[in-house]
Amino acid sequence: MELRQLTPELPAYLAENEAVDHSHPTVKRIADRLWSSSADVYTYAKAAYELVRDTVPHSQDSGDLRVTWRASDVLDQGTGICHAKAHAAAALLRAAGIPTALCYQRLTLGDGLEEGHAVHGLIAVRLDGAWHRQDVRGNKPGVDAHFSLGAERLAWIPRTEFSEMDYPVLYDVPHPVVLDALKAAPDRPALWKTLPSAL
Repeated sequence: MELRQLTPELPAYLAENEAVDHSHPTVKRIADRLWSSSADVYTYAKAAYELVRDTVPHSQDSGDLRVTWRASDVLDQGTGICHAKAHAAAALLRAAGIPTALCYQRLTLGDGLEEGHAVHGLIAVRLDGAWHRQDVRGNKPGVDAHFSLGAERLAWIPRTEFSEMDYPVLYDVPHPVVLDALKAAPDRPALWKTLPSAL
């Protein structure tokens, strides 16, 4: 699949917005700490990815009912769904000058089509002159995602027989349908009912 930027200008993928608030003190503090122990931009990117993947539990896995969407809140509160965690990772990466996009997949909610679909959130980092998708959702039995600049190591590979798909567009800001659902939800059970099933 060929990834394509929604916004042609690369600096857009370094910019701050309401969800990717990388000038916030919490984000800057964590970014500074990660940078101080990183040998280069590649080790920083991997460390930022692993921090969000491994130290911010996915709220569905942990049973946390809170809904976060702003990167600084995700890092402060230590919880979020895939989209919120993607915002946090994007903020840490952009804080270090690494262009980072938000991107999406359409996946089933269960093992088949009975439970419907939901849009899943990923990031893509621009390193070595190319975009590389990453999934910071968080690993669990059956999910084994890793930072990779080679072959993708995402949580899921879409199954076309279940109408799952990769969206090729790289967004510089969160997709408005996703962000609106996150911002409006009073808790995670309510969010599950309003997350978009497609873009």
